Amino acid sequence: MHKLGRGHREKLQQFITITGASEKVALQALKSSDWHLEGAFDVFYSQPQLQTNTDSRHLEELYNRYKDPCADMILADGISILCNDLQVDPQDIVMLVVSWHMKAATMCEFSKQEFTDGLETLGIDSLEKFREKIPFMRSELKDEQKFREIYNFAFGWAKEKGQKSLALDTAIGMWQLLFAEKQWPFVDHWCQFLQARHNKAISRDTWSQLLEFARAVDSSLTNYDAEGAWPYLIDEFVEYLKENGVIQKS
Repeated sequence: MHKLGRGHREKLQQFITITGASEKVALQALKSSDWHLEGAFDVFYSQPQLQTNTDSRHLEELYNRYKDPCADMILADGISILCNDLQVDPQDIVMLVVSWHMKAATMCEFSKQEFTDGLETLGIDSLEKFREKIPFMRSELKDEQKFREIYNFAFGWAKEKGQKSLALDTAIGMWQLLFAEKQWPFVDHWCQFLQARHNKAISRDTWSQLLEFARAVDSSLTNYDAEGAWPYLIDEFVEYLKENGVIQKS
């Protein structure tokens, strides 16, 4: 990469971040499109041979490295070892993105199919490739549509098996994790409000509506419509912000 000019280096890094391709493949696609990014994306996605192939034997070896000795699954201990191998904190939000790619049904668990299918889709069959893919997965959180998908996925992933709602403490932990990325200014006030006034499990509707509220309403709440179709809990929250002087009463 050091032989390229600054503009080409920036395009190369952008291409790698968006596609997750190796540097070699990224260079090939960019050169074939005369360094036009959009053309390079077309080349990459229209030619499957450019996308990383995985070796099923290596995937099996990776799975066996982390699977629980007493169950045909990867459980919390195996995920802890995986995080250590990836040099990622288990509480890092990127592990939620990993779970989203694997379509994991439950937090701290990967079935064999979830793990191997997820890695195959990502073009990963070694720890080295897994580590190389981490920056790409972090970048997906900055994509509005993908963030929405990851946010909505998190509800089902984090709730207890057999439960329809998400335990309040778990919901608060997930909101703090997700909105640290989204940088919603009211997240701490929302969590305090729930603990003081609500203190109940969180429904899927409340979970999904909060993201819409955080996206649609500005930080001073000047465009908040009290007559809108927001759930009662969110209307109560706005009143709570006014009562506590967080925002000015109109």
